[in-house]
Amino acid sequence: AKWFNDWSLDDGCRTILNPIEDICDVRTPGGKLVYQYLKKPKKIPRCGQCKDKLRGILPARPQERSRLCRRKKTVKRAYGGVLCHKCVKEKIVRAFLIEEQKIVVKVLKAQQAGTKAKK
Repeated sequence: AKWFNDWSLDDGCRTILNPIEDICDVRTPGGKLVYQYLKKPKKIPRCGQCKDKLRGILPARPQERSRLCRRKKTVKRAYGGVLCHKCVKEKIVRAFLIEEQKIVVKVLKAQQAGTKAKK
């Protein structure tokens, strides 16, 4: 804010020297010029893995988010509201490939045991 030393802002409801709180001049219908406190900008939630913006989730301040319904805070998917769809897909594919690899190793061991038994 530009008016750190302007004591006319001291209405008792906010701290004056907090640089995060922004104010702007607004002309009222009565012709008076008053200060209006602006709220901090809302942040769009981001993916925990790739830091991409999460789609389908309402941007909101923390206190406002606590009052939102569940539908606006998450998406109906595994890791909904935490990871983006790309990261979830990657996670599923990786888990599938690891399981496939375990099966291949098990089959190879069984084949080797079978060939040793024949000899």
